[in-house]
Amino acid sequence: MTSTLSATPSGTFQIGGDLPVVRLGYGTMQLTGEGVWGPPRDRDAAIAVLRRAVELGVTFFDTADSYGPEVAEDLLREALHPYADDVVIATKAGLTRQGPSVWTPVGRPAYLRQQAELSLRRLGLETIDLFQLHRIDPEVPLEDQVGELKKLQDEGKIRHIGLSEVDVDQLKQAQQVATIVTVQNLFNLTDRSAEQLLDYSTEQGIGFIPWFPLATGNLVKDGGPLADLAAEHGATPSQLALAWLLKRSPVMLPIPGTSSIEHLEDNIGAAGIELTDEQFAALDKIA
Repeated sequence: MTSTLSATPSGTFQIGGDLPVVRLGYGTMQLTGEGVWGPPRDRDAAIAVLRRAVELGVTFFDTADSYGPEVAEDLLREALHPYADDVVIATKAGLTRQGPSVWTPVGRPAYLRQQAELSLRRLGLETIDLFQLHRIDPEVPLEDQVGELKKLQDEGKIRHIGLSEVDVDQLKQAQQVATIVTVQNLFNLTDRSAEQLLDYSTEQGIGFIPWFPLATGNLVKDGGPLADLAAEHGATPSQLALAWLLKRSPVMLPIPGTSSIEHLEDNIGAAGIELTDEQFAALDKIA
C-alpha cells in the first residue's frame, strides 16, 4: 500500500477518450437522508466528506437528480463549486421519487430535457461532463430517450452520454442513436450479473461504473474468507473488494459512497493495493 493516502494510484481512465478521471471515484447517494430521501442528518459533515474526497485525489463524482431528490447535487455545488479543473461531475435523470426508497422511471424526452436544465442550474455548470439515463422507461422508445440526450449533447449542454442498468442488447441499441461512453450497473464480488456487459464494455473501451461496489455480505464476517484474506494483507475487506474491482477491468470506475470521513479514507486506501494474479484469483474464487 502507498505511504501517502491518495486515490491517484488507482490509475486513470479517459471517459469518451477525452475526459480523464482517477478511476477510484465517489458516489453521493449516501449523503442524503434515509431511503435516499431528504437532507443529510449532518449537512456540515456531508460537505466535509466531499471536500476531503478532493483532498485525497478523487476527481470523479457520481450523483443524480433523484438523490434526495436534488439534495446531492446541491451538496456538490456547496462543497466544491467553483470546481477544480480536474473534477468531473456525472449526474443522472430518468428516475422520479414519490417517497423514501421509491423510484419510478420516467423517460419522456421533455422530462429528461427539463431535468438536464435543472441539473445544470443546481450544479452551477454550463455543460455537464457526463449525463446518464438513470433507467430506461419501458413506456417510451429507447431511441427517443437517448435521442433527446443526443440533442442536448449537440447543443453543448452535456458532453458525454451514459446509461444505467442496461444489458448488452440495450447498449447496442442505444449506440445506434448516440455514442455511449459509460454504463452503470450493479456489480461487486458477490453479484456479477452484469459480467457480460462488463466484458462488452471492456472490449469497446466504455467506462463501467459499478454501483453498490462493496456488497460483500457474509464474506466480511469474522472468520469469513474475505476477512481472513484481508488480515493476511494488512488491509480491510472493503479495500480488497475495491482492489478486486480495479484489477478486474481497466474500464472499471468504482464509486464507493459514504457519509463518513473515516470510511472514505478506508475506501481510498484500496487505491494503493496492487493484487497479484494469484491474490485476484483467490478473491475471485472465494466469492
